[in-house]
Amino acid sequence: MNLTEKYAPIATKLSIGQYCPPKCFELSGKQFRFIMDTGEETGDITLDFKDETTVAFSVQNGKRAGEAKYECRKGDDWTYLVTYCLYDPRENHTFVIDREQGLVTFLRCPMGENPYYPYLIDSHWTFGYIYEEGKEHKDYRRHGFTDDVVGTGIKWTYGHELSTVHCYYSSNWYRIGYPKDEIRTKEQAEQNNSFREAMAALPGPDEPAYYVKIKEGMYLVSVTEQNMEKILADKLGFRSDTLCFLDNWNRMYSVGRGYGTWTREGQDGEIFVMIGKYGSPVEIDDHFFDDPCPYLV
Repeated sequence: MNLTEKYAPIATKLSIGQYCPPKCFELSGKQFRFIMDTGEETGDITLDFKDETTVAFSVQNGKRAGEAKYECRKGDDWTYLVTYCLYDPRENHTFVIDREQGLVTFLRCPMGENPYYPYLIDSHWTFGYIYEEGKEHKDYRRHGFTDDVVGTGIKWTYGHELSTVHCYYSSNWYRIGYPKDEIRTKEQAEQNNSFREAMAALPGPDEPAYYVKIKEGMYLVSVTEQNMEKILADKLGFRSDTLCFLDNWNRMYSVGRGYGTWTREGQDGEIFVMIGKYGSPVEIDDHFFDDPCPYLV
């Protein structure tokens, strides 16, 4: 029996989630109070992890509260990426819980805030620390935005037939490309070609990005396909997907989540997928770093 022939097609169907690590259940039974004192939505946040799948939450000082099904993955021994989705209205909440430094980052991604583009997803950031009973938090440092990653180009591999090239050329933007010299199957070639054809209809492969430094060698990178949504709408089937990755540069490894909407034949469905990927340096043409952003004056 050839196991590759048997299982490779099954693995391929997992797409961007093929190399995602197993779920992390270490937070089950734990409760957290976060003092979010920096950013857009300051105030207390509480997370009560009821079990391996359910979290009770209160965010924005109780503006949204309830229970949700959560996913958890680890970026290193002490750092957790936690995410869940809400409905009516739709939005995604993603946390980086940094138990090593006692810090936390909260990313809220709502849909529908832009009246011209109802599928568009926005990003709201808040930073703070983990409250500990009877212990004063005296460190005023927080996770925060950074330009450390600017000038970096890397190939990220998500599965045995799926990889992309990311060019971090600005503190607020990134560009995406696709490797040309690693095509192994007809299906992979067709997929890459379809993406390239779609990109050709855009002024450029640029999308807004946020880069947050968590600690030395670890960054949370968030990108959202806003320009693709504005110009192509449902032509690709993906609608303003937002992806955030907890990149561990010490290990050249990353965990993340994808959130958004797919539209096919007039029907919408939710995209919510956990992602794992590993990185390798790659040569990128200088113009990927030097070309001006076509979406800015």
